[in-house]
Amino acid sequence: MSNLKDPTMPLQYVYTNQDFVTDVRRSTDSSSGMASPPAKFDTTIQAGWADRMEKGLFRYHLGNLQTRILPGSRGYVAQLNIQRGIERRKPQEILSIQQEFSAKQFNFNKINPEEIIFEMIKDTERGTALHHSGQLHQPCRMVVLVNVSPLEFGHCLFVPEPSCCLPQVLTRFAIQVGIESVLLSSDPGFRVGFNSLGAFASVNHLHLHGYYLDHELKIESMPVKPLLPERGFYRLLDFPAGLLFYTESEELEKVARAICEVTDFLVDGNIAHNLFMTRGCPPCDHRQNEKNLCSRKGVRIAVWPRISCFGAKEESSFNVALCELAGHLPFKNKKDYELTTEKDVIDIIQRYVLPDEEFHRLEQQLTRHLMGL
Repeated sequence: MSNLKDPTMPLQYVYTNQDFVTDVRRSTDSSSGMASPPAKFDTTIQAGWADRMEKGLFRYHLGNLQTRILPGSRGYVAQLNIQRGIERRKPQEILSIQQEFSAKQFNFNKINPEEIIFEMIKDTERGTALHHSGQLHQPCRMVVLVNVSPLEFGHCLFVPEPSCCLPQVLTRFAIQVGIESVLLSSDPGFRVGFNSLGAFASVNHLHLHGYYLDHELKIESMPVKPLLPERGFYRLLDFPAGLLFYTESEELEKVARAICEVTDFLVDGNIAHNLFMTRGCPPCDHRQNEKNLCSRKGVRIAVWPRISCFGAKEESSFNVALCELAGHLPFKNKKDYELTTEKDVIDIIQRYVLPDEEFHRLEQQLTRHLMGL
C-alpha cells in the first residue's frame, strides 16, 4: 500500500500473481467453511467498507440481514433487504444493450471521493503482464469504491479507469481483474458479478459488483457438461440454463479472453446477460469425490444470456439479475421474503431466461465461435 499524489485516490492496492490464494476449501460441516486466514485483500476491503459505513457515506445502515434458506433442492439463499429497494438510486433509462455513455447521466466520476476504498494496480514487472497477442488497449487501473446502496456486507463496485467513461460493456481487463479479485480473497464467500444493459444494470458506466455472502451457493459445485474444456468452457446442467467457465490462477488470462469473446458475441447480437464469479470446485462430468467438491482452488464464472428488460416493470419481490440467477435472493419486502417458495422463485426467474431452444442454438453458435478463434 502507498499514498498517491492525487488526494482523491489515497490508497493503492498493488498485487502480483503471487498474492493469489490457492488453498481455499469449503468445510463439510459449516456453511461458511473459511479455512484460510483473511487475506490482505479482504482485510483492506472490509476495513475500508466499515470505515465508510461508520462515516455515514451510505444511503442506509446495513446490519446483519435476516436470512433463510428456502426449502427445496436448490438451496436458495433468501435475504430481507427492504431499504435497498426503497433507498437505492433510481436506475437510468436504458434503451439498448449498446447504449453509449452519457456524461449528463449519473456516473462514477460524480461520486464523493471518500467513497473510494483503493485503486487496484497489478505489478506486471514481478507478476505476469497483461499483454498476450499484442498490447492490451484498456486501462490498467481498477478503482474500488463502496456501493452506497449495499445488498450485503462489503458490497463494492469495481470501476476500470473511471475517467475513460466506458459504457456498461465488459472488457477483457474488467473480466480479468474481476477473476483476480476472487483469487486475491481467501474467503469462499466473496463474489463478483456484472449486469449488462437490459439485464438490470442501473448505471451505464462500466462496473462490476463485489460482495461477501457467508452462505454456500449451489453454483459452486453444480454439475456441468463440457463444451470446449480446453478453453475452460462448459454448460450448467441445472436451472437456470447458463454457460460456465472455470479457471485456476495458471489459466486465468486465457479464460478471461474466452469469456470476453463470448460477451462480445452477446453484445454484438443484442443479447442481455448477467455474469457471476465465485470460488467453486473444478468442473467434472462424472461424480465428484468429496475432496473435489470441497475444493475452492479455482473460480467458476457463470454467464447467463437472458431476455432483455428495457423500461420493464420491476418484480415486487426481487429483480432477476446477477445474484438472483446464482441463487442469492435479496427480497424487497417482508411478505414475499417470508412466503415465497422455491417454485415461486423458479417461476419468476423463468420469465427472464431464454427459452430452451433459443439457448441451445446460442450455445452451439458460441461453441463454434470459440472453436474458430
